[in-house]
Amino acid sequence: MKYTSEINKRKTFAIISHPDAGKTTLTEKLLLFGGAIQTAGAVKSNKIKKHATSDFMEIERQRGISVATSVMSFAYEEHLINLLDTPGHKDFAEDTYRTLTAVDSVILVVDSVNGVEEQTRRLMEVCRMRDTPVIVFINKLDRDGKNRYDLLEEIEKELNIQLHPMTWPINSGKEFKGVYNLYNKSLVLFTPNTKAADEDVVKISDLNSDLLEEKLGSRDAETLREDVELVDGVYGELNTENYLSAKVAPVFFGSAVNNFGVKEMLDTFVRIAPPPQSRDTSVRVLDVNQDKFSGFVFKIHANLDPKHRDRIAFLRVCSGRFERNKYFHHVRLDKEMRFSNPYTFLARDKDVIEEAYPGDVIGLFDTGNFKIGDTLTEGEDFYFTGIPSFSPEIFKEVINKDPMKTKQLEKGLLQLTDEGVAQLFTQFGGNKKIIGCVGELQFEVIQYRLLQEYGASAQLNSLPFYKACWITSNDPKKLLEFTRFKQANIAEDKDGHLVYLAQSEWFLNTERINNPDIEFHFTSEIHK
Repeated sequence: MKYTSEINKRKTFAIISHPDAGKTTLTEKLLLFGGAIQTAGAVKSNKIKKHATSDFMEIERQRGISVATSVMSFAYEEHLINLLDTPGHKDFAEDTYRTLTAVDSVILVVDSVNGVEEQTRRLMEVCRMRDTPVIVFINKLDRDGKNRYDLLEEIEKELNIQLHPMTWPINSGKEFKGVYNLYNKSLVLFTPNTKAADEDVVKISDLNSDLLEEKLGSRDAETLREDVELVDGVYGELNTENYLSAKVAPVFFGSAVNNFGVKEMLDTFVRIAPPPQSRDTSVRVLDVNQDKFSGFVFKIHANLDPKHRDRIAFLRVCSGRFERNKYFHHVRLDKEMRFSNPYTFLARDKDVIEEAYPGDVIGLFDTGNFKIGDTLTEGEDFYFTGIPSFSPEIFKEVINKDPMKTKQLEKGLLQLTDEGVAQLFTQFGGNKKIIGCVGELQFEVIQYRLLQEYGASAQLNSLPFYKACWITSNDPKKLLEFTRFKQANIAEDKDGHLVYLAQSEWFLNTERINNPDIEFHFTSEIHK
């Protein structure tokens, strides 16, 4: 219980959304409030053109999408906030899924123009699996979007979660005048293209006051009175316990690009969001207040700094205190390791730290010792559960276009697939290299990064496989028989585990029926 005050200071959360809902813009505005950055990346002038702070890979800047999870830490009102900005693109859902294992709560951004989209549903399913508390930010109110009541109904129905409005918008699009804060009874007036500091906040404890007409005009003042009466009648006070148990999601309206409505959400977030939580391990539920250190790696990123061939393992601290230069136990490798330069992050910028506490996400310089899901402890042997690799659905063979760069290609393939966006298989009994991904965009990213970061030119040829399944059996003889008989469809993953590559759903089902002694697994968590 030594570190209770440090634990209670921390809030670790992820921002998730469908692509283009404004997630990276919102991330940036939160960093502005925390004083972590001075100008927004969206600001463009003749002399300077900045990109979004959290999109640091060259391909992200070219495509205008986030394809890697960024980690940022900043202070706000005596709290230390660890914010993880996730890829919105569906091809990188697996990276986002693993990121959600490292956070205690989530902010979900919904575009008021497009409403609930496909990726929003998928991400919300992951949150529900883990009972992660969610706050919803309805963005782009300065554009003509859906009716606010229709939008709330759509979100509740599509995402299967009960909502609780905390602010209420006054019109939208060109008519957007601001939001009314239902919690502290204040009106925040909207002026396009102004900073948060210039926002006009009017305390209105009584909505019947003439001040409302003065600020909004009689038509909008009357509409707001009716709306607030209706919303208060339906929703009443927010029950924080219902939010923490993921039964209710508080909702805020705003415009991230204009930095509007963001502060109201951030103030509520630091007030109600959960501190770091206890976690499931292979031996017991690990109490966040236990004195001994433990943490797990949920992401690996090669070449964060293109000038140096570095590789960073992102570790979530789960209990105790992490200390620089202290020896910790790497459970899978059964060896002691110490770290002389552990980092905290602000996107690409790194600061060396002396210590870290539960909830913190730190970067560890890695020479190839870490894989996703690895656990560090102060001596005890266990691992954190629920961090799987999924079965890929698209497969391509890697053809080396430059035999002089064979070593660089192999190194690049190993390092990039260690990051978890793709999986590398070697054909059984041969040396054909196969990459398996969940989406096409991942192949583009791998091919681009192999060339840019490793100087290796590769061609990726499609293969006619439907799914990869890890195979195990209690009867080693049966497993050997199966792999010999099905050699053309058998590969090994990077850890030497056997994988069956099925041509179709029919083939997969047939093999499962014909081989009752062999188990087919759709995630690789079985091997931990």
